[in-house]
Amino acid sequence: MKKRLFFLICLLITFFSSCTLAPKYSRPDAPVPANWPTGTSYDESKYSVVSSNPSKLSWKEFFTYNRLKKIIEISLNNNRDMRLASLNVEKVRNLYGIQRAELFPTVNAVGIGNKQGVPKDLSMTGESMTTEQYGINLGIASWEIDLFGRIRSLQNRALEEYLSTEQAMRGAQIALVTEVSRAYLTLAADRENLKLSESTLKAQREAYDLVQKLDEIGLGAKLDIRRVQTQVDTARENVIRFRQLVAQDKNALDLLAGSLVPEELLPEDIEKVTPPKEIYPGLSSTALLNRPDIMAAEHRLKGAYAFIGAARAAFFPRISLITSLGTASDELSNLFSSGSNTWNFAPQIAIPIFDARTWSAFRVSEAERKIALTQYEKTVQNAFREVADTLAVQVTVDQQIKAHESLLEASSEIYAISQERYRNGIDTYLSVLDAQRALFSAQQGLIALRFIKLTNHVRLYAVLGGGAE
Repeated sequence: MKKRLFFLICLLITFFSSCTLAPKYSRPDAPVPANWPTGTSYDESKYSVVSSNPSKLSWKEFFTYNRLKKIIEISLNNNRDMRLASLNVEKVRNLYGIQRAELFPTVNAVGIGNKQGVPKDLSMTGESMTTEQYGINLGIASWEIDLFGRIRSLQNRALEEYLSTEQAMRGAQIALVTEVSRAYLTLAADRENLKLSESTLKAQREAYDLVQKLDEIGLGAKLDIRRVQTQVDTARENVIRFRQLVAQDKNALDLLAGSLVPEELLPEDIEKVTPPKEIYPGLSSTALLNRPDIMAAEHRLKGAYAFIGAARAAFFPRISLITSLGTASDELSNLFSSGSNTWNFAPQIAIPIFDARTWSAFRVSEAERKIALTQYEKTVQNAFREVADTLAVQVTVDQQIKAHESLLEASSEIYAISQERYRNGIDTYLSVLDAQRALFSAQQGLIALRFIKLTNHVRLYAVLGGGAE
């Protein structure tokens, strides 16, 4: 009968310990359209292509320019933000280990040795005496039997916090890869702008020499000389400005890399940077769920559900167990002799009767769940907007580049014609200056659009959850 009762108690403890009072979790509906936006600003033909699942595409496969890939690898190894993210994951993983250990009893071994002198005035025999006591105990200090899942709910919450931190680390890596590529492309664009400014300055100086010679033989005008001089000074200013920007771009890249980037890895200009691999978002916006920030927000929401379970369990009794086995003797030599065994078994039960803090804690857990849900929905909405914006830029920038290439071709022809007309005495040098300014502006504009196209393509990869190993 006693064996059956003991077996029944163990069975009930096992059953209740495997249960929690946390509400059942189900993923909330995403508060965004099921499909990506459509219209003249979007290329719907790319939606019909099967998604390339950027979140599963390694950055080593996505990027094709070897110099950039090497710098990204250096950055991932040396960047201090990545180190902090990695250390934070390690910290939270160990915190989860601490919480998980609460499910299991803590077993301690204790050795006791006590020797005490008693004066004759206090001795029951009327004579002074010395007493000795030795003992060894092995036992459970205080183990809470998790009948209502309080500890398991707290363990689940700690697990979700750990998983959320892991996703935050993935997000940090994606952000770093994106920032490094953008800094690299910025340096490439500014280097090309510097080359353009230097060639423009050279052309302006040659034009200044030509106008001055024409003036010396009576075929020029002082006004033309001054006009050309202003263009020379403007070109000099542009050269100085882009030299400064190139230096600042290099410093920014070094900071992201965590060390000085070797000169042989730096870009020459943006035109020589090979574009990354083509990716497709697919038709459904469910691709957003692979983003680490959304996954982290969902883990926090799951953790909030688990915390409700712990708050509910606080309304029920808590049973703790203290037990030990050991030996005791008044002589050290007899410590392990027959008949020296000791034991202690002290179960405790704490029944909550009135504690206003319990209700407040439960309301806090409900509020945390609502906050986590709102944050999750906000994260999904923000992610949808980021992807939609990137898809819009993807189409419009291609259209702008085509228009700008045509503009550049026309500006080059106008500049060549205006120079010829000036040499033949048909126009003043003012028309040449206007044509040259238009050409320089068109050349700079094309560099800027190529930069936007490349960085937007990288951004599309990132906002779809790509960039992590």
